[in-house]
Parts: sequence; structure tokens; C-alpha cells
Amino acid sequence: MKSGKIILGLAVALLLPLSFYLVAKLLHKDRIYLPAYYLPDGCDSIMVDGKFVCDTVYHQLNDITLYNQLGEKVSLNQDLSGKILVVNFFFTGCATTCPKLMSNMAMLQKAFRDDPKKEFKVSQTIQFLSISVTPEIDSPAVLRAYAERYNANHDKWWLLTGDKSSIYQYARKELGLITGSGEGGMDDFIHSDRVVLIDSSRYVRGYYDGLDAIALKKCAEDAVLLTMEKKRKKKK
Repeated sequence: MKSGKIILGLAVALLLPLSFYLVAKLLHKDRIYLPAYYLPDGCDSIMVDGKFVCDTVYHQLNDITLYNQLGEKVSLNQDLSGKILVVNFFFTGCATTCPKLMSNMAMLQKAFRDDPKKEFKVSQTIQFLSISVTPEIDSPAVLRAYAERYNANHDKWWLLTGDKSSIYQYARKELGLITGSGEGGMDDFIHSDRVVLIDSSRYVRGYYDGLDAIALKKCAEDAVLLTMEKKRKKKK
């Protein structure tokens, strides 16, 4: 069983760069299916064929300021402006699901390899973010050592820490990952194995099982589609 999972992981890792080529080929078709929007906030009434209909308004993420593994203070909306984000939550003391989750994130990071012969660089438009849910323990120094265990590229994959209440509010109220109340107090603890895809305009465009290699392959393909969405808009 274990060997089967290893083989599956290797197969997906090899297929990911190929999937980018397949996605690019879709641009030559009349229609491509972009990732959906999530987290509706309400709707605006618009007139269509003489009738008022609801035009759904989706939640646009508010900013959060954290510290990465290099000790740099970073704003996700300002310092990563124009970038697509692939986000997960973890903690360095986790010995159960986190090692698998972070290994899969490392696989995604490795899969986003650019073709040096092409001007458009996919990896330059995508940032990986792993946010600690035990920030009082996971200092930048602790995160840096942990990042090196997974060969994290410190420019393209940030492991983040900061104010616990802000992190928990971001996970709950901005990303909609966890239901229930909580303000990030001493007894508050959240954890999710899901990976969240956020577009460059800060809308949630997908949720994926971070422990499932096939789900992460879909995440990678959707991320590439979003880079194409941005590229197509610039041509108009």
C-alpha cells in the first residue's frame, strides 16, 4: 500500500509539468473552463431581458501582514500584488498529517518549473504560502529550519508566522476554512488539510485535499489556468 502511494506521487510529480503544456493547448480552443469563484457575499440586482436577476458578488480577501521564514514582514496583498497564491496551514510540531501535506507542497513547488526557452514564466506568477497555526512556537528561525527540510525556495515558498488572532481570523472569516467561533485565544486551535487557490485579484478559486496527489494535480492545473486568465485579460 505504501509503495503504491509512492508510485502515485512520483507519477503525479512527473505529469505536472506536462499538464501545463496541455492547459496551454486549451487556449487554442473556443472555450476554456476557468476555476469557479467561492465565498459569495451577496448579489447585485441587474436587468436582463427586462427582468431583475441576481449577479453574485464574491468575497474579496482582506489583507494580512505576517513574517516569513527570513524574518521579513510581508503583506499578502501588497508585497504579492498580482500573484496567484497557493495557501495551506500547518504547524512544525505536527507529526501526523503535516509532513505529508508539506511534502505535497514541496512537490507542487518543484513541479512549477519554467521552460528557459519561453518568455512567459509560470512560476513568477505563483507564490506558495504555508501559514503556521501555532505562531507562538513557530518563530521565523524555526520556520526557516523547517523550510529547509522540504527544500523550500525562500523566494517562491514562504512559511509564515505572526499574530495568532489575525491568522485564525484569516483562516475562518477570509478563507472560510473553519466553521465555528474563536478569536485565536490560548485554547483556540484550528487545523485544516485543505489547500486554497487564490487568484491575483484575491478571490478564492478552489479548495483541494492537500493529502491527495490527484487533488493537488488539479490544483496545479487550475493555477496555470488562472495565469492564462490574467494573460488573456492583458491582451484586451
